[in-house]
Amino acid sequence: MTDRIDITFAALDKRTEPVAALIVADGPSFGDAGRDLDEQSGGALSNAATAADFKGRMKSAIEVLAPPGIAAKRLLVIGAGQTAEAKENDWALLGGYVLGQIAQRKCEQASVVVDVDGGEEGLTADAIAAEVAFGAMLRHYSFRKYLTRRNDEANGRNGDAADSAAQQKRAAQRREGLSKLVVHCARPEKAKAAFQRLRGIGEGVLLARDLVNEPANTLGPVEFAAEAKKLEKLGVDVEILDDKELKKLGMGALLAVAQGSERPARVAVMTWNGTKSKKVPQPVCFVGKGVVFDTGGISIKPASGMEDMKGDMGGAACVTGLMHALAARKANVHVVGLIGLVENMPSGSATRPGDIVVSHSGQTIEVLNTDAEGRLVLADVMSYAIDRFKPRFVVDLATLTGAIMVALGKEYAGMFTNDDGLAAQLTEASRATGEKVWRMPLDKAYDKMIDSKNADVKNLGGRWAGACTAAAFLQRFVKDTPWVHIDLAGTAMDSGRNDINQSWGSGWGVRLLDRLVTDHYEK
Repeated sequence: MTDRIDITFAALDKRTEPVAALIVADGPSFGDAGRDLDEQSGGALSNAATAADFKGRMKSAIEVLAPPGIAAKRLLVIGAGQTAEAKENDWALLGGYVLGQIAQRKCEQASVVVDVDGGEEGLTADAIAAEVAFGAMLRHYSFRKYLTRRNDEANGRNGDAADSAAQQKRAAQRREGLSKLVVHCARPEKAKAAFQRLRGIGEGVLLARDLVNEPANTLGPVEFAAEAKKLEKLGVDVEILDDKELKKLGMGALLAVAQGSERPARVAVMTWNGTKSKKVPQPVCFVGKGVVFDTGGISIKPASGMEDMKGDMGGAACVTGLMHALAARKANVHVVGLIGLVENMPSGSATRPGDIVVSHSGQTIEVLNTDAEGRLVLADVMSYAIDRFKPRFVVDLATLTGAIMVALGKEYAGMFTNDDGLAAQLTEASRATGEKVWRMPLDKAYDKMIDSKNADVKNLGGRWAGACTAAAFLQRFVKDTPWVHIDLAGTAMDSGRNDINQSWGSGWGVRLLDRLVTDHYEK
């Protein structure tokens, strides 16, 4: 994993690190800690606020250079707005904003003073400090694993092949810029306890980002499965099904996608049972599409932008990150996560348009377009998951269609479901986390569009409603199980930057699904 920032908590009156940022609420007052700093500086903070007409509005900032009486070389005063109206995600976003402001100043260590609370309807000061730290943790992420040139220049080398291994090792160990953040608050022990849970979730998000950002030449199906296997250190039971086992299980649709590649398919089955019950409860289930690289197969994609198809495993990355998060925070829930891992390549052994394959469910599929491959992977893995685990519900996640981006852009993921209750729960979780979903229609008309004259179903419904016909295809493989399909093609990769994500791979969905589990399925 990439470098992580060291975040600790300390009391307001024990500022052992240079103060870099002070968070204040909207209004004329700086709060107790702010007034203390203002007094130490001889009124430098209040004078600067008056001169800049600073009112403490959310994510507004002023900078005081070399404030007298304070050890800091520079002090940022950051507005938090109307704190009673702020939600958890607002504080996380503010923490990311603060981290971004600090990082621009290129310091190695910094402090943040959090002396605000959410009022009668908002969060406590302890919870706010934890959320600010969480946002800072997410914002700090960057993927620089393969950046060795700066080391070469610093050491006067040209980076020849003989040095490449050592250079990559140095790059992995290198920590540039801000490496330590101390969050000062009224009750640091309580804030630290609240942050422990958030840290586990954050680690899951960052793991998902790492997986999506990793190039496909180093992260094939076998290597991805090995990453999932590492979750055993957290207490997750991980079973890896190889291509021979998949053939025995009858996963003909998934294997049809993989057969054009020299790299064999894998399915990782990750089980976390954090319940205290002697009787193992019925699990909830999450399934992720893990196409580690998608050329389109014989129905090959245009060359322009094809490099982005290393991210076509964003659904599998999300499920892996979610399982890490649940295990790291010891969630009191029984969860199974499954990821189907394949590479879609054109070759003499690749599936052809017009081929008919037999899925795990026994249904036959006419493959009209080999670039509509993710649904074949999901069909087999979901069918297997339902037969084996009998879950309470299944949520599948996939970078499935470009059509969903035409409909929703990169702001929302598309949500299709056969269960209104699950739709409401996910919508609620979406509002809480800011990872937005929008419910899309499932209709018999879309199902009719994937009827085939030559097989039970075809994998393409035609030009129109591509995201909806893809969902209709998947619905044929879930029987009567409550099910949600989330098409995150627009949100998992290159989805735009924000205060808590500056990465190409966003780790989208980990926080959303963790919130779903927390609010409705933990005991």
